[in-house]
Amino acid sequence: MAPEPSTAPMTLTTVVASTRPGRVGRSVADWFTARAAECDEFESHTVDLRELALPFLDEPHPPVLRQYTKSHTRAWSRIVEASDAFVFVTPEYNGSFPAPLKNAWDYLVVEWQHKPAGFVGYGGVSAGTRAVQMGKQVVANLRMLPIGPTVSVPFVGELMEEGVFRPGKIHEVAAEQMLDELVRTARVMRRLRSGTY
Repeated sequence: MAPEPSTAPMTLTTVVASTRPGRVGRSVADWFTARAAECDEFESHTVDLRELALPFLDEPHPPVLRQYTKSHTRAWSRIVEASDAFVFVTPEYNGSFPAPLKNAWDYLVVEWQHKPAGFVGYGGVSAGTRAVQMGKQVVANLRMLPIGPTVSVPFVGELMEEGVFRPGKIHEVAAEQMLDELVRTARVMRRLRSGTY
């Protein structure tokens, strides 16, 4: 007998938004993915948009129809469909999030729906705050649930040692709070998607 949707293992996908050379986002995401792997409720993995290498949206049909013609779209659809929750790790470029992240969101519609979204923002003094706030507006339009708790990393360069992100206690506490909220919301929203709620 298949397990109940609310008790089967949930998949948490951490998405690395920055694709530029010299970025620190992958290191920040690796820390968060490892931290999430300690949570018994989630199977945690990372999707790096630089490795995914989606071209700018090149599907001829509106994504809501799911009539995909490209193999890269079908592969991305499978990843998002299989995920129960997301964390987007993003810097702030000119007061907003990176273009590859918006492009990745725009490829799909149905696969995102009724799933919680958390954010890890990093950068200088602003810690990517405006990117996170604008990102929450976009995911809400995709019928995701942007959760309140956020991990903010100001002056991220000061926390890098030989290319590895070394978080402080405040970041660890914030990650724990965000994961707790993701567990609660992902469990309920999985039941919502399955029609058992």
